[in-house]
Amino acid sequence: MTENDEGVRLQKALANAGVASRRVAEQMIAEGRVRVNGTVVDALGSRIRPETDMVDVDGIAVQFDQSMRYVMLNKPTGVVSSMRDERGRPDLRRYTDEFEERLYNVGRLDAETSGLLLLTNDGDLSHVLAHPSFGVTKVYIAKVEGRVSPQSIASLTRGIELEDGPIAADKARLLDASYDSSLVELTLHSGRNRIVRRMMAAVGHPVLELVRRQFGPLHLGTLPAGRSRELTKIERGALLTLARRDAETAPPADQENV
Repeated sequence: MTENDEGVRLQKALANAGVASRRVAEQMIAEGRVRVNGTVVDALGSRIRPETDMVDVDGIAVQFDQSMRYVMLNKPTGVVSSMRDERGRPDLRRYTDEFEERLYNVGRLDAETSGLLLLTNDGDLSHVLAHPSFGVTKVYIAKVEGRVSPQSIASLTRGIELEDGPIAADKARLLDASYDSSLVELTLHSGRNRIVRRMMAAVGHPVLELVRRQFGPLHLGTLPAGRSRELTKIERGALLTLARRDAETAPPADQENV
């Protein structure tokens, strides 16, 4: 019987996935830090099937499929969240052509919104994270018209009525304010179309500029506009852990447009 028939030794699979050297992986297993399909496995002779078994180390998911690629893009304004725009506007192909894999965007940002957009060829992960009901947290910084008052910030978190129903921010805070404009940070898990722009307009402060700084466990950091980078091992693990949490119960995916 071949190794493929029996599966792969757990420590070897972890080493091949870049988690740690085989010796360190053996120590992790012996310390009870590794789970397979939700069950702690501490026997060094244990074997798994990487193509089907779900493994996590210290609660962080491990990706064994090395063909999967995860890229963070700081989408600039003026670019539509599409791989081919029917109207000929600048689209995402300029940022994906350098990769051998066919990458697709997870969710959308409207053309005039900049910031963090995830590109991947992992269809299962994309399916889960893109659906509004999954409730992935997103953090936005909005430059808006006028001086935002504490009462307006309270209204955003208390809830406001829009044409498609009530909505409330998970968090809202005023970062800066001058006579004619303000900076507001909004944390939301809603995937409704252009929701940040509509919420701010509803409290009397139309959006002038909008950037998404965070998507789930991913942070834009200092990545310049128009640049991309592959996720780190830690970021991939955090993202996969989030995606696996409700993957089996997530309904069919829709796309947002903020």
